[in-house]
Amino acid sequence: MKTTLDIQDELLANAKAAAALQRTTLTRLIEEGLAMRLAQARQAKRKRVSLPVFDGKTGLVKGLKGLSNREYLDAIES
Repeated sequence: MKTTLDIQDELLANAKAAAALQRTTLTRLIEEGLAMRLAQARQAKRKRVSLPVFDGKTGLVKGLKGLSNREYLDAIES
């Protein structure tokens, strides 16, 4: 299927150069990149995240006071 895209000039030039180095077409390079991005998005949705704020027995995980959302967010990120 044909479509029209607006791509930044520098990005397009870099993509064309990369396609030439890889001996592939610009179309194929864009298709592969789009497929990879969509696959990553699907994987991110499936990924289960463990929230380390409650141990299930004695209350909050050691070091958490439970007084702010920022504290929970920091614990999740670490």
